[in-house]
Amino acid sequence: MQLTENFNIHEFACKDGTEVPWNLLDNVRRLAKNLQVLRNHLGEPVRLNSGYRNPTYNAKVGGVEDSRHPKADAADITVRSKTPKELHEIIEQLIENGEMEEGGLGLYPGFVHYDTRGTRARW
Repeated sequence: MQLTENFNIHEFACKDGTEVPWNLLDNVRRLAKNLQVLRNHLGEPVRLNSGYRNPTYNAKVGGVEDSRHPKADAADITVRSKTPKELHEIIEQLIENGEMEEGGLGLYPGFVHYDTRGTRARW
């Protein structure tokens, strides 16, 4: 199922092979819509390292108990031409400009976490 011009539902599937549950489809659509804004702004692909995680897989990979990944509204992402710090700054600016939804934004050594929780959270 195509979610946006450049994002397909299968890209958000759990790395253990579990598809995004249908009851979480609205969450993943909203996330994909926001990631599409980022992709359009950058003019290049946004790679999803991690999208939906079922609770068992989330625990297995050391995800926090209140992780947004099991809710299918979070993604850990990279972009080829940007460092995680640069990508983080771009997303922050898009949020401030009202182009992407406010949510969680985390900077990690190899990727950026973005989620559409609806409230500001930074780490």
